[in-house]
Amino acid sequence: MDVRTLRGAGLALALLAASAGTALAAGDPVKGKAEFSRCSGCHVLTGPAFAGPALTGVYGRKAGSAPGFHFSKALTDSGITWDDTSLDAFLAAPSKVVPGTNMFSQVPDAQDRADVIAYLKTLSAPTAP
Repeated sequence: MDVRTLRGAGLALALLAASAGTALAAGDPVKGKAEFSRCSGCHVLTGPAFAGPALTGVYGRKAGSAPGFHFSKALTDSGITWDDTSLDAFLAAPSKVVPGTNMFSQVPDAQDRADVIAYLKTLSAPTAP
């Protein structure tokens, strides 16, 4: 088994463990927009990346693939595509889901995570001209 296969298996187990026994809470995008203010110290929605990548269009995007930001090798190699489950697990414990990630902030409350995820889902990726 190669390193990528092991890493992918570890990620799957981490995501499963993070969500085991609990259904994801329904999120409120209006509350999520307010909660996003916690994230705005590092993240912007559009424009040049700051300490973290711009998050417009993050939902459904492959981790580590947003243009204009230098991601950690760990995140780029994670194989994650951001969806409800992966975002929930990552926001709860970034370094447990992707050891070596540069993201250190956590959103410990499940409802806050669901609200932020609901908000991020409303931010569709910009279309090419």
